[in-house]
Amino acid sequence: MSVSWHSEEAPDPIRITAVGWGLVLLRGLPLALLVFGGLLVLLAIRLIERPLFGVQRPVTPFITQFVCRIAFRILGIKYRTRGALMQQPGPVVANHCSWLDIFALNARKRIYFVSKAEVAKWPGIGWLARATGTVFIERNPKKAKEQAELFEQRLKAGHKLLFFPEGTSTDGRRVLRFKTTLFAALFNDHLRDGLHVQPVSVAYHAPKGAPVRFYGWWGDMDFGPHLLSVLAARRQGSVELIYHPPLKVSGFPDRKRLAARAEEIVRAGHQNALEG
Repeated sequence: MSVSWHSEEAPDPIRITAVGWGLVLLRGLPLALLVFGGLLVLLAIRLIERPLFGVQRPVTPFITQFVCRIAFRILGIKYRTRGALMQQPGPVVANHCSWLDIFALNARKRIYFVSKAEVAKWPGIGWLARATGTVFIERNPKKAKEQAELFEQRLKAGHKLLFFPEGTSTDGRRVLRFKTTLFAALFNDHLRDGLHVQPVSVAYHAPKGAPVRFYGWWGDMDFGPHLLSVLAARRQGSVELIYHPPLKVSGFPDRKRLAARAEEIVRAGHQNALEG
């Protein structure tokens, strides 16, 4: 059974003009060189970094951050952020609108994503995810303990793990109810008192004249056509990230209360950004 979110309205049709195809080449080639060139550099440095530092990555996250920042310049998408980055140990949670979220969230903060295991097998995206230290989880109750231990190990290493509690992406016009599963590991007795969670609202503003859901990527939408439509846009819109004050895990009695509060904050920030 699919857990993807599906809109009651079909995705907007993708139409690319002759000028649009020119922009696909103009933006797509430099973007591909940036992403896969950056991947090669990252892998080369990781050959040295891994034996010396193990799970710690003192250098390679800076490469990922640089690539993601430059990607928005190549695409022509305006990139704005508000709020201070969390200094305390603990994860970051955000709403999920598009594959562009990966670039947007990496561009501001050195993080490691938590993703469903299927992503590791996706061509291109899977390679990038594995190389950048993504934590892969399976929807298998039998592996829940094993995955919780991996989650805990990475948090103890000081990694800022980022996960999407909605469990799926949307059209960018709403925030779905937060699932509580991944919040459970934060309430282990030897972790709870020292951890915080930073909620982040991600909001996209479509190019002038384009459908409001232009950057949204959800359900059964294919990645390739959506990527082409973004590359082909004559005018680009913008993405805005709002970093909210961290929530102290020990200030909540259980994972459900913490997830509900994070959801409330993310939804309010997202709505304000869309209306602003």
